[in-house]
Amino acid sequence: MNPADEILDIVDENDQVVAQVPRGEAYARGLRHRCVFVQARDEAGRLFVHRRTATKLVFPALYDMFVGGVVGAGESYDEAALREAEEELGVSGLPRPEFLFKFLYDDGAGKSWWSAVYEVRCELPVSPQVEEVQWYGFLPEEEIERRLGDWEWVPDGLAAYGRLRAFRSGR
Repeated sequence: MNPADEILDIVDENDQVVAQVPRGEAYARGLRHRCVFVQARDEAGRLFVHRRTATKLVFPALYDMFVGGVVGAGESYDEAALREAEEELGVSGLPRPEFLFKFLYDDGAGKSWWSAVYEVRCELPVSPQVEEVQWYGFLPEEEIERRLGDWEWVPDGLAAYGRLRAFRSGR
């Protein structure tokens, strides 16, 4: 199936479902939907970071410190987090990602989605989809901090990362 044809739940400012439309229409009309962000760490505690392919519909060729994506119609955040993490890492048998918090992402230019943030430990060898990921690696958090100003990151991932740092520091 073409990703643009995938049906998404459209939600209001309280994350209540108000409609269901194809993904392509949701993006084109800037309709609020649901997404999951999963921070994956290897056995050494390093974070999975990847660069999206130039053919991606949203944020092509940008770096991301999360795996994840849109929540399908009728799918729970938890189901989407596990599905997306396994799909993007190219593994099966991951432990269920742990839910941390949820926030309403808004880019200030008409794009907004409810974003559920998770973390998962991935001790399996990863094999990301070549049509989704052009580069990847497991990096120590200090290196990610150093790269924040150098690399072009997906804006919603940066927002989630900032909120995750505040969440972890108890702010």
